[in-house]
Amino acid sequence: MPVPDALGEAKRALRARVLAARDALPAAVRGHACAAITRRLLALPAFEAAGAVLSYAGFGSEFDTEAFNAAVLASGKVLLLPRVDQTRRVLRLYRVRDPGVDLLPGLWGIREPDPARCRESSAEAAELILVPGVAFDASGGRLGYGGGFYDRLLPGAALTASLAAAAFEAQVVDAVPMGPLDRRVDLLLTAARALSTRSG
Repeated sequence: MPVPDALGEAKRALRARVLAARDALPAAVRGHACAAITRRLLALPAFEAAGAVLSYAGFGSEFDTEAFNAAVLASGKVLLLPRVDQTRRVLRLYRVRDPGVDLLPGLWGIREPDPARCRESSAEAAELILVPGVAFDASGGRLGYGGGFYDRLLPGAALTASLAAAAFEAQVVDAVPMGPLDRRVDLLLTAARALSTRSG
């Protein structure tokens, strides 16, 4: 009989609980929170200093990145967005200049860069990285969706890059179960607060 994976089970249970709580938030509440979080993101010194920003296209009940991504472009910064390479099970990054025409529905219906229109880039080019996730804690712990895509992507990022996460308060928990290879975020932003989790 296989030995239960205690860490995996803890992650799966937390993921299910937080996703249900996030999905249950009224659309109006999410909308107001997204606007407040976007303002916090744009006020970050890390945003001001970044020449290139790696973001994502929000999906479902996630933080809506549309206004943030538009602000990245309006500020003259380079906007990088991920596309899932299903064969290699990795994220490939592309420079997006106009989300309205550069993005197409991809895996799981998430909007992704069109490789025919967008130039490929790398995580190393990004100075600020907005990382999606399901749950976070005040020390920077992050629980993803379970596919490991960002676990494989982030080791390629520059050591000086700031990792930020945008979340609703329903996604902030006391402690995220973490494994030795899990990467913490440096900044956690909700509508109510901005936490710097980087030590030192």
